[in-house]
Amino acid sequence: MKTPILLKLRMRSLHFILAALLLLGAFAHAAPAQPNIVIMLVDDMGVMDTSLPFLTDDAGKPKRYPLNDYYRTPNMERLAAGGIRFNNFCAMSVCSPTRISIMTGQNAARHRTTNWINPDNNNAGPKGPPDWNWQGLKKGDVTLPRLMQAAGYRTIHVGKGHFGPREFEGANPQTIGFDINVAGGSIGAPGSYYGKQNFGNAVDGKAKKKAGNAVPGLEKYHGRDIFLTEALTLEANAHVADAVKADKPFFLYFATYAVHAPFNSDPRFAAHYKDSGKPANAQAFATLIEGMDKALGDVLDHLDKLGVAENTLFLFLGDNGSDAPLGHEHAVACAAPLRGRKGSHYEGGMRVPFIAAWAKPNADNAFQKRLPIAVGAIQSQQAAVYDIFPTILALTGKSAPANHPVDGARLDTLLTGKRDASREEIFLMHYPHSPHRTDYFTTYRNGDWKVIYHYFPTEVSENSHYQLYNLKADPFEQKNLAASEPKELRRLMQGLIGGLENQHAVYPVDKDSKQPLKPKLP
Repeated sequence: MKTPILLKLRMRSLHFILAALLLLGAFAHAAPAQPNIVIMLVDDMGVMDTSLPFLTDDAGKPKRYPLNDYYRTPNMERLAAGGIRFNNFCAMSVCSPTRISIMTGQNAARHRTTNWINPDNNNAGPKGPPDWNWQGLKKGDVTLPRLMQAAGYRTIHVGKGHFGPREFEGANPQTIGFDINVAGGSIGAPGSYYGKQNFGNAVDGKAKKKAGNAVPGLEKYHGRDIFLTEALTLEANAHVADAVKADKPFFLYFATYAVHAPFNSDPRFAAHYKDSGKPANAQAFATLIEGMDKALGDVLDHLDKLGVAENTLFLFLGDNGSDAPLGHEHAVACAAPLRGRKGSHYEGGMRVPFIAAWAKPNADNAFQKRLPIAVGAIQSQQAAVYDIFPTILALTGKSAPANHPVDGARLDTLLTGKRDASREEIFLMHYPHSPHRTDYFTTYRNGDWKVIYHYFPTEVSENSHYQLYNLKADPFEQKNLAASEPKELRRLMQGLIGGLENQHAVYPVDKDSKQPLKPKLP
């Protein structure tokens, strides 16, 4: 028979062991094995669609322009204050090519989805390449979410997909590696932003004219007085909370439908712009911007409330240049002082905002030591959307399969605010399609120089195959140097041609022979 003293000692030992186990569990929860990742991708948001100035003066200091005083994005300002923003961050000039570049780490010239994907019809264009990748991503493709999934992440897709046409695999984000899909499908724009209009779905049994653009999977918000951006934010936050509760690292890809047309005014913010003197559609566009910014703030607040902000890398960007309805697509208007607009060959068509930050900066955090990010800094060295893929993989200790070519390069050094001498300052953007703001063109940036090759010269291209700009001396692309700088033109064209060949690009075709038309050296 055991004595009471012996029983007490054993009970104390048991209590000590239980307490130690609980303490170990607390430490395990406080020190997760992997950082969380959030990519917030805003549709059709250019680098000037914000109150946060990205462009800089000659001394490298942020410089405000009138559009910075028109838009209201306090949460972008908040995120940038805790991280770094890039003012030479490039994307493809339309949406699907950029989205697939983020997923694969490849330039659009290589993955061959070189146009936005029409959900129902192959939209190569009359002289577009017949072998372009209209079908987009497929089930067996190497993608960022699939690699994250294999690393133990809960992969969450909320918002716009646009990775493939309606009847093909890429239409459903779950086929490319997302565990959860909310509202993602083949569509590139919502039928409506209004819950009372069921986001473009049938209302009272009556199909709307744009039913083909109906946002899927948000039935619980139908009929409610709620804006699409708000509904998506609620869903994103709920799924993040579920992942945290399950003690799973998460990869959230939050792709807002805003600020893509239709320019439905968000009533929460309309009063801020009613006296601006700008047209009604431009005012509505501004409300979409401000609603998107509120979503950003709500997600950041939620991460903090859940206690995971320090362990969460937050990447914020647009998918192509601005689509602000403020003027001609080839003028200095929509993205002033930059020239051009979404779909055009000028910088306003392919320069996007990019902010990288830890959701709650703490230099002592183990993950933040692994990927240090400068606070309140501006990076002017050129980078691009396909650089996100290798950066995230390196942070999480993963790598792409050896047979999957990656065009992107890690952003690690640039994120510290320093220049990276090992990086090529090159950006190739290939659009062998029509119709859009500019048809059938390729642009190539190398350092300060940029060349645009037009496969079929028109008035838009000054009736020439070639336009050449020095972006350091002429950042707003006002002086075409193709005629006066023949050596630079030839050098840049050699780089453009070599880049396309290296990435096995497809080309527009001759109207009669259907043979590919490759760029010509001057």
